[in-house]
Amino acid sequence: MESITDIKILAEKVKANIQKVMVGKEETINQLLVALISSGHVLLEDVPGTGKTLLAKSMAKSLACTFKRIQFTPDLLPSDISGINFYNQKKGEFEFRPGPIFSNIILADEINRATPRTQSSLLEAMEEKQVTIDGETHSLQPPFMVIATQNPIDSQGTFPLPEAQLDRFLLKVHLGYPTKEEGMQILKRFKENNPFEAINEVVTIEDIREAGRLYSRVYVSDDILGYMMDIVEATRNHPEIVLGVSPRGSQALLKAVQVYALINGRDYVIPDDIKALVKPVLAHRLVISHSVRVKGNGVTSILNELVQQIPVPSEEEIVKGSY
Repeated sequence: MESITDIKILAEKVKANIQKVMVGKEETINQLLVALISSGHVLLEDVPGTGKTLLAKSMAKSLACTFKRIQFTPDLLPSDISGINFYNQKKGEFEFRPGPIFSNIILADEINRATPRTQSSLLEAMEEKQVTIDGETHSLQPPFMVIATQNPIDSQGTFPLPEAQLDRFLLKVHLGYPTKEEGMQILKRFKENNPFEAINEVVTIEDIREAGRLYSRVYVSDDILGYMMDIVEATRNHPEIVLGVSPRGSQALLKAVQVYALINGRDYVIPDDIKALVKPVLAHRLVISHSVRVKGNGVTSILNELVQQIPVPSEEEIVKGSY
């Protein structure tokens, strides 16, 4: 894989494969691809039955990668995720038994049902791409992506993710209900057979690694960088936002829009790339005032307002770079 055309073809193949199972959701699949190529992680949040787990499994099955699903429960221990050193009586020594975290794609199902101690065991793996057990560090091989799901309306027996862990997710994605037409397609598609059983691997692990090496070369003009920072600065100065976007958040937005440009067949970033990813990349990193939070959808409304108010850069300087 050597060109943006190859990466766009990769993205189209994965999308077409997943859409054999999922009806619509093209933009959501794009967002998962952004996380995959940039070695980021995704938090899928929505009500039960909207296809969160099915989408994550369909993504994993489309890739020639190892995949593990972890069902998070209150009795899940950190060692159930990372693995343990156990004593092998035949050999007379301790051996390391790797846990499910040693896979390329991890589905952390209902992550908010585990205790904070277990949730935090993911932090090092997600941020550092490594796991330390009994003082010994074990590296995780790329690509490595955690797709976590949670139900926002079920509070009984759950442990809300702290801000420090939310910040480890590149994107927070909401699936939403399908339209009437999409609902009819879903009923027809699943009426006789489960289409998930019919999908196959369409992308190799080396293709994903190569795409991950290329996206940083996507051109980003100073005007685009300035536009991004105008949005970031606006979150820091907004009267209804208690905690604005951190430097790590702005870096996350930069790499996300670079990958988004690539999978859309461009070697340069345009303002529409930023508009498409502002909410999934930044919304979960903001802490808003209590008065706004009780209204519901406060963060989304604020970001929409900021994007509408901040001037969009002209296109004269945007495409001057070359891949």
